[in-house]
Amino acid sequence: QVQLVESGGGLVQAGVSLRLSCTTSGLTFSTYAIGWFCHAPGKENRFVAAIDWTGSSTYSRDSVKDRFTISRDSAKNTVYLQMSNLRPEDKAVYYCAARRSGDDGYNYWGRGTQVTVYS
Repeated sequence: QVQLVESGGGLVQAGVSLRLSCTTSGLTFSTYAIGWFCHAPGKENRFVAAIDWTGSSTYSRDSVKDRFTISRDSAKNTVYLQMSNLRPEDKAVYYCAARRSGDDGYNYWGRGTQVTVYS
C-alpha cells in the first residue's frame, strides 16, 4: 500500500522558517517525482514546488522560489520543503504528491499538514 505522510507544519510567526517532510512508503522512490501543493481556505489548490525522480531538477512557483527549497533524500524515501521567511499569505494545508516517471498526473497524494503564519 502506497502512503505519503506529510509532517512539519505548525503555527509560526512571520519571518521564521519551517521544514516540511513528505515520507513515502510502498513505492519505488527512485522512480517517482514528488510535488508539493497548497490549499488555502476559499482558494484553489496551487502548485508550490516539485523535484524530479533523479533529484537533479526542481521547479518552484515564481512567488516562492526565492524562499522555498525542495530536496529529496533517497536513503529516507523522503522529500523536504524548506520554507523560509514565512508570510501570513503562506497559510495553507500543504500536500505532497507522487508522480510515476512517464506519467502526466500525480498518482498518489498525502493527507496534508497545516501551516499557519501569524504577523
